[in-house]
Amino acid sequence: MHAITYDSFGSAADVLKSADLPCPDPAAGEVTVKLVYSGVNPSDVKSRAGGRPGVTKPAFDQIIPHSDGAGEVVAVGAGVDAARVGQRVWIWNGQWQRPFGTAASHITLPAQQAVPLPDAVSFETGASLGIPGLTACHAVFGGGDVAGDTVLIQGGAGTVGLLAVQLAKWGGAKVIATCSPKDMEAVRAAGADHVIDYRADDLPAQVLAANDGAFVETIVEVEFGINIAMDTEVIAPNGRIAAYGAAKELSPTLPFYPLLFKAVTIDIILIYLLPPAEREQTITRLHNALTDGGLDCPVEKIYPLAETVQAHQAVEAAERSGAILIDCQS
Repeated sequence: MHAITYDSFGSAADVLKSADLPCPDPAAGEVTVKLVYSGVNPSDVKSRAGGRPGVTKPAFDQIIPHSDGAGEVVAVGAGVDAARVGQRVWIWNGQWQRPFGTAASHITLPAQQAVPLPDAVSFETGASLGIPGLTACHAVFGGGDVAGDTVLIQGGAGTVGLLAVQLAKWGGAKVIATCSPKDMEAVRAAGADHVIDYRADDLPAQVLAANDGAFVETIVEVEFGINIAMDTEVIAPNGRIAAYGAAKELSPTLPFYPLLFKAVTIDIILIYLLPPAEREQTITRLHNALTDGGLDCPVEKIYPLAETVQAHQAVEAAERSGAILIDCQS
């Protein structure tokens, strides 16, 4: 199989290499997938750069990056239904605690991590469902149905944010989102009822005004560390803050007393560790939203496998409104 690999941390241009490797045969309970697309996520880029606190070297001697992807099952191991050969699938946790991810022409992994892709859903969309799709869906619905509630989505223009806006609206919620002025039209187009400049000095007051003076039941939070004080002001009693990021402040100070007397649930999300039952429920919701036409996964650009360096650089630039994908068969 053809693959992109790295064996040390560093810039994409310095450490990513092209390699031809043997494709592992599927062991018992595994499948081999011929990949059509690989999704490039910020977490993949941070892992390759060595951007995790306390991690000084790669966990494996040779790594094929990327956790997300989509393709077709071409072989199955013992105990896996042979009818799965030829099945269209999408991948989750492709490179989580494993050396070989989806930046390759093929991947062999446990069968449950290759999810059947609904016939009407494209491979491009499938390659966005693992990290962004599952994160957005669990962030919105991890506390239950949101019909009739108000959901505030902080960072509504990011990949996860745009999906969360759509999913919350599909779920019957009133949606308030924050973003920069240049992204407001895209966030409105995704379904947000109100869009507010995240830099506004009176942001809490604007959020409450957009909700007719009422507190919001759920907050989907991309920058928990710097936004927790503001979130505390607008969250409803017994509300839930679903935090999936805190890049700008990893050691926040919490206003515990106000949070306590609203009985707020802080749900810190790492989608890699989602328990099996919750993952299955989240996958089902994602598929339902897709088949209902309530979810679109925009693609910013598709790079050939040989240009994975450029794809990583595009993700690092963070100036995009959709997924960055790799064409694994190019």
